Amino acid sequence: MTTHRIESVAREVQREIAEILRTEIDDPLIGFVTITDVEMSPDLKHARVYFSVLGCEREKADATRGIRRAAKFIRGLLADRIELRYVPELRFYLDETAEKAQRIERLLREEAARAAKEDPADAGDR
Repeated sequence: MTTHRIESVAREVQREIAEILRTEIDDPLIGFVTITDVEMSPDLKHARVYFSVLGCEREKADATRGIRRAAKFIRGLLADRIELRYVPELRFYLDETAEKAQRIERLLREEAARAAKEDPADAGDR
């Protein structure tokens, strides 16, 4: 169960990490990264940071390696930007939710098209 405080801190951490990546990190491995979500532990000492990357599998792997390598640096910059008793330990995870949703949507469209071809009279009812 998340409280208002945990959610508020998570939003602030997400906003600041996104800004840090945009303005402070100059690593060619990271490329175009979007911070999609941050989950804070109840004691606010740990943060699971989810990010997505536009590109192929190799670019995703490179971005993951680059962002994890920069985690301590990002945490240090975060300490300067937010006022918390403890700066959370950051763990970065590749978020593939968007790709999974696109794949499911594509499969559903293909199935609907296949069903329409098999029974065109029934397709108008949907």
